[in-house]
Amino acid sequence: MATFGGRTKPHGVGRVVGLVLGWTLVLIGIAALVLPGPGLLALVAGLTLLAQQYEWARKWLQPVKTKAFAAAAQGVKSKRNIALSFGGAAILLALGILWGLQPPMPNWWPLGERWWLPGGWSVGSSLILSGLLAAAFIVYSIRRFRPNPA
Repeated sequence: MATFGGRTKPHGVGRVVGLVLGWTLVLIGIAALVLPGPGLLALVAGLTLLAQQYEWARKWLQPVKTKAFAAAAQGVKSKRNIALSFGGAAILLALGILWGLQPPMPNWWPLGERWWLPGGWSVGSSLILSGLLAAAFIVYSIRRFRPNPA
């Protein structure tokens, strides 16, 4: 194995898997910055994988990681923040289930029927996954950043 910045660089299948997964997580993280989901945390995970191969990823990793951890710590700073965070995750889960079940369009809906919950379970399952990931990251943040009362 070759060394890169004092570390061993993976070869072959491990390298390809790391690159594909890293780039996938970076793209998901960028999308999740504006869509529902843990964008900064996905970016950190993707950059961590890419940092094994690229110098630029190592340079970007620390500032993104610092911002992600600061946001995570802020999200669990108070019981109110924790409740709001879990409330947001619960809303994502509920919307995902609603989207997947495709209830009939209500009378108050101002647009045509084709604009009522388009996508079905493909959209619903991504919302459910985002809600579950958000809840898992909230639990992680509570364990990592909240002081232990004991």
